Amino acid sequence: MTDNFMPAFLIADDLGLDFLNTIATPVDTPIEWLSDGPGLLRWLDQTKLVSPDILKSFKTGTVPGELDAVAAQARAFREWFRGFVQSHRGKPLGAHVIKQLAPLNKMLEREEQFGQIVVNKLDKDDAGGPHLEWRLQRHWRSPETLLLPIARALAELVCTADFTYVKQCENPTCSLLFVDRTSRRARRWCSMATCGNRAKQAAHRARKQKGGA
Repeated sequence: MTDNFMPAFLIADDLGLDFLNTIATPVDTPIEWLSDGPGLLRWLDQTKLVSPDILKSFKTGTVPGELDAVAAQARAFREWFRGFVQSHRGKPLGAHVIKQLAPLNKMLEREEQFGQIVVNKLDKDDAGGPHLEWRLQRHWRSPETLLLPIARALAELVCTADFTYVKQCENPTCSLLFVDRTSRRARRWCSMATCGNRAKQAAHRARKQKGGA
């Protein structure tokens, strides 16, 4: 398994499933984006789940190994949730699963959000200028609170996505998950640029071999 600084795969059309895709085998070698604390911070930055200022404060204000331990918690949480998704994808999600979601609800209990009035600075071209808005904030009391926006993304997936259309890429060697939000619900691949094109090329070769037989 390789550690990588490559950008995360944000192809799932849902941040909760993008979290599951933080370990993936898009080609041949498994890639782990959450192998350590810095990897977790990079992923949270790429997904914009946590502001750069907060991430910087944790990067500089924690003792060695503290963020690595949180990354290990994130990986364990990810694999628990993967089991839940794999058990229920392809069919509607009913209220009967509530007991199975106890670990997620337990994580969400840690949430400490509050609202504040802040200045929203608009683009320079906007004639209206800065204006006031209501915005939810969060107390970041420990590195473990970095897991809370992830838990919120998983909860939103459970409560808003139709699990009938949660799919896994049809490439047998690819583990990436996504929500099929296409109008015809016909999406088959994590990405046409990778697995989709490889499938087309394989089908083309098979036709040529059959035609030459």
